[in-house]
Amino acid sequence: MRAVDKAYDAVRTGIIAGRYLAGARLTEQEIATTVGVSRTPVREALRRLDSEGLVEFTPNLGAIVTVWSEADSDEVFDLRAMLESYSARRATLRASAEQVAELKQLAETQHRESVERKAGHLERIADLNSQFHRRLQEAAASSRLSRALAALIEAPLMMRTFQKYTPEDLERSALHHLEIVRALEARDPEWAASVMLSHIHAARGALNR
Repeated sequence: MRAVDKAYDAVRTGIIAGRYLAGARLTEQEIATTVGVSRTPVREALRRLDSEGLVEFTPNLGAIVTVWSEADSDEVFDLRAMLESYSARRATLRASAEQVAELKQLAETQHRESVERKAGHLERIADLNSQFHRRLQEAAASSRLSRALAALIEAPLMMRTFQKYTPEDLERSALHHLEIVRALEARDPEWAASVMLSHIHAARGALNR
């Protein structure tokens, strides 16, 4: 693994797991020492995380983990509801059989994790959820849409949405993914879009509970 990818993964995982809380300052030297790389790849990793909205990076001053206000949260979910439902609609008409199979595997694994709820399940579910939404976005085959969604898909990880989910919320979220896969298999764009819209609104409801 490249040094920059190693640094990126370490910081991103730390944010998702809650080791780096909102507003926490991230210094290049501290991260470099922790990860075992030089400061140059750390700087590049922080810029990448900044472009995804996970941190706010200022050259020579380091970075802080992004702080989300209630207004920020509402805006993100409004945008996700519009763009991801559109993404799901496009994906039903463009996804390859291999892409649908991968999405199905991710959805089934997430559902199993939501039912079994073994130690560390929230971190695994968060990662599976992110992968599912990214793969669906790729299946939609739109570079403009991908750029617009890049940071929005990571937002639930940043806001630690899954930490506020009840067991019922976790299973419902996974079932939504399974239903989206069924819509893809049926090549039904309106079905996929409507389930995705419900999925995003349910996530907002869980966060604001």
